[in-house]
Order: sequence, then structure tokens, then C-alpha cells
Amino acid sequence: MVDSQPGLRSGATPLAVRMRPTSLEEVAGQKHLLTPGSPLVSLASDKTGEQGAISVILWGPPGTGKTTLAQAIARSSGRRFVELSAVSAGVRDVRQVMEEARTSRDLYGLSTVLFLDEIHRFSKAQQDALLPGVENGVIILVAATTENPSFSVISPLLSRSLLLTLETLSDDDLAVVVDRAVVDPRGLADRFVLDPEARAAIIRLASGDARRALTALEAGSVAAASSVDAESDAKPVITTEVVALAVDRALLRYDRNGDEHYDVISAFIKSVRGSDVDASLHYLARMIEAGEDPRFICRRIIVLASEDIGMADPQALVIAIAAADAVQYIGMPEGRIPLAQAVVHLATAPKSNAAYMALDAAIADVRNGKTGRVPKPLRDAHYPGAKRLGHGKGYKYPHDDALGVLAQQYPPDELAEVRYYEPTEHGHEREVSARLAKLRKIIRAR
Repeated sequence: MVDSQPGLRSGATPLAVRMRPTSLEEVAGQKHLLTPGSPLVSLASDKTGEQGAISVILWGPPGTGKTTLAQAIARSSGRRFVELSAVSAGVRDVRQVMEEARTSRDLYGLSTVLFLDEIHRFSKAQQDALLPGVENGVIILVAATTENPSFSVISPLLSRSLLLTLETLSDDDLAVVVDRAVVDPRGLADRFVLDPEARAAIIRLASGDARRALTALEAGSVAAASSVDAESDAKPVITTEVVALAVDRALLRYDRNGDEHYDVISAFIKSVRGSDVDASLHYLARMIEAGEDPRFICRRIIVLASEDIGMADPQALVIAIAAADAVQYIGMPEGRIPLAQAVVHLATAPKSNAAYMALDAAIADVRNGKTGRVPKPLRDAHYPGAKRLGHGKGYKYPHDDALGVLAQQYPPDELAEVRYYEPTEHGHEREVSARLAKLRKIIRAR
């Protein structure tokens, strides 16, 4: 007979909370912050307080371990741990924690770690209330934020704290989290079988968020437990179908390192290039729902903006980079909004690959040995002896001309008549084409 594990009963602690690491050694990911001698490791191992009260600000996406690191530091060092949320706490709560921390230190020699979640939601006055305790070492502040601290945390607090950036968990990191939760007594206690495809789907669905992965796993275990005969001794199987049912969303077949990954991104690029905005949004949605790394999507959009639109709409590259910056700043799922704006702009923009094709043609000539000597008027004339060699002699300064452009040979003799850039008549490039014709007529009228 299969009984659902204690964590599934009404009112039980969520799996993501039960599986929080109790030491830094159990933390998955963030290896760049957990090397021997690093600030976090030193803080966790400092049981005597000899290294002082170092406060830190942890900046990173949701589910990357900010709360986990704070609790692990407190447990490993034997310090008192207090947690506040900036959503509900006020100045009065902060001052009360300060008083209790001072009493704990003075009477019992016990220092306090104050974990403040979502510090970016604190007003300036509320953050100011933290300063005396941080400055005097009354508390060790471990603050967490998903927003750039440079914009959301006051300068005095930033200057008194170490800023540590957490990275999105990799698929391998999430695999460690999920596999541990399946067998750990705090988790599913080896009472379920996790199908390999369901495991991959959970990891993909999580998009680097350990909390999301454990929530999906727990929901899948509830659904799996309810689908088996109460008298059966067989372990319930968490399948892809069970997970999809539990999380109420379709789990797309999408291997980030397999054919589907390359097929979808290929279709996305070709749809934008082909100006089909609806197909472009469809493939964007598939990538987002499948948990594709948003940085990968942003990189492809930036390349698209120059490769397929280029000078036909110079703003396309600006918008693509702005979308990438926005995604980095606000994270997902809100990042889908600037991504959508960028994709719609790129798909509906006029297209031209003339700029990069021109460069490729120039590179081909260079590789084939078509280079030649730089014309003497264009050579550097600032070092001793250059004048004797005739460098710079005869150079015409364009700003001296009323039009700002004049007849002069710029390429080597071998390439004097070459034309690499041939603009199209699409969008802004139509204006460039007309201007370029006039420029070439003036410059090459020798």
C-alpha cells in the first residue's frame, strides 16, 4: 500500500523549504562564490567572530539560492538567524531586530544574521534604519534582491556591504537538486519513481529556478500518488503526463542540446527574416515555454538585427540590445514583454544584409591577398622621419571643404575602384543609397 509522504499532507511544509541545504556543501550551483577562502565560505566558517561582521548583498534571479545561502551561513557558523521580508516588514521591525541582536551579542556572545529578502522593496528611510546595525557590527546583514542593487539599494549600505552576484542554475545544478529531493528523507524519501523524461521536463520547465523545479516535482508526486491503487505496493511513477497535468501546462518536447532546439531557433530566425511576425512570435513562445535560456534568445535577436535588417532600419539593433538589457535587468517571466516588442519590430522592419555582405566581400579580398600599400597621404605622419618618407603629404582635410567631403583616394591602388557596399532600396537604406551615390561621385572624381 502506497501512502503519500508527510510533505504532501495538507498544511505541510513545501518541498522547496524542506529541501533547503543545511550547509554550504549542499548548495547546488554558485561555485564561483563558494571557493575556499571566499567571503561566504569564510563567513560560514567563522564561529568566533574574529573576521568581523561582513554584510553581503546577494543579487540574482529567483530560485538561485539567496535564502539558502543566508540560512546555511547562519547554521554553519552557529549564529542566530532572523529573517525579514521587505514586503511586510517596516522600520519598527528592523529596530526590534537590532535591539534583540545587541542583547544577544552583549549577554550571550551570539551574533545575529539578519536575512532581508527583497531589499529593493525597502524605502530609503527603511534602508537607512539598517545602517547603524551594519556599521557597528550589531548584525550581519545578508540582503537579497532580484533587481540591480546599484539602482535599488542606497549608496551608504552598498559601500558597507559586499555585492555578490548569483547566477541562474544550470541544468546540471537543477538535476542535482531534483535527484536529491527524490531520495532524501526530507523530500520524497525514495517513495516515487521519477521517469527520465519527466525529470528532463521538470528541469527544462524550471528555467534555472530550483524552487520552481521542486514545486513541479512536488506537484507531480501528488498527482502520481493519487493515480495509483491504494492497495498497491508499487511505487507511483512521476511521468511527463503526470507533471503536465500537475502544473497545468503542456510540456513541450524540447531538448536544449538536441534537434528540437536547433529546429525551433532556425525556424524563428527564418520567420523574422521572412517578415512573418505571427510565425516569429509562435517560435518565440515555444522557446520561452520550453525554458530556453533567454540570454540565448537575446543573442540571436541581436545578430538578426544586424544580419538581416542592418541599414534598412538602424534602430533595429538599438532595440535588440535594449531588449537584451531589459531581460537582464527584470528577468523572466516579465522579460518576455520586451522580447515580444523586439521580435515584432524586427519581423516587421525592412530587410537588408548589404552591410555585412559588404564586409564579407572585403574580408574575402584581404584573405586572397588583395591589400596593397596604404596611400602615402593617409599614412601616419606624426613620428620622426615620417615627413622625409612623404607620409601625410598631400592629405586633404575634409572639414576644410564646404561640403565636408572632397576628392581623395582612400583605398590602396589595387582597390581604387572596388565597391563592397551596395545598399538596397529597402527602408532607410534607400536614403543611404542616394547619399552614397553622391559621396562616391565626389570622392572618386580624380
